[in-house]
Amino acid sequence: MPTATRQRLIEAAIKRFYRDGFRNVGIDQILADVGISKTAFYKHFDCKDDLMLAALENQNLWLQQTFRDMIFERGGDSPVGQLRAVLDVVEMLIESDDFQGCIFVNVAMEFPLHHEPAHVAAADNKRSIEEIIRGIAERAGVVQARALAEELCLIMEGAYVTRQVTGNTQTVSIARRIADRAIADHLPPIDLPIN
Repeated sequence: MPTATRQRLIEAAIKRFYRDGFRNVGIDQILADVGISKTAFYKHFDCKDDLMLAALENQNLWLQQTFRDMIFERGGDSPVGQLRAVLDVVEMLIESDDFQGCIFVNVAMEFPLHHEPAHVAAADNKRSIEEIIRGIAERAGVVQARALAEELCLIMEGAYVTRQVTGNTQTVSIARRIADRAIADHLPPIDLPIN
């Protein structure tokens, strides 16, 4: 069970790392944000890397839950509607005032070696989101559910990066058109009644 101080450290770290970059933020900046000493910090974490991994884990769990909640909220009871709502979630994230790219893409760029713990955490997040989409695709009757999940995740990542790099306000509209085609291509044919 995380203590209140540990959770405050994690939340302050997420904000700092997301805004300023993982390598650019020193532990002293986070301690100042929380208002604790290094001695107090070391009661909760062995080092900055441990805090960074805890922050990524916290963000991963939050993002998965938020992603599920928003898909069901926006897509309703229909799995097809939920698949289409994936881009609603992307739009909500991209259009937020503090959007600075995907935190997991950001950390993977800062720690590009695939064996680095921060990179592993980013890859775990991407697999988790893909699994959520795959499950919805299966409920929608998609035979190649994994393929559709991979395609939608690639579209999502492209939208995050494109919006962050170019600032193009049409990014979500473009991504939505591509996603709608991918979903339509994978849905089983509808049997029409014979007259």
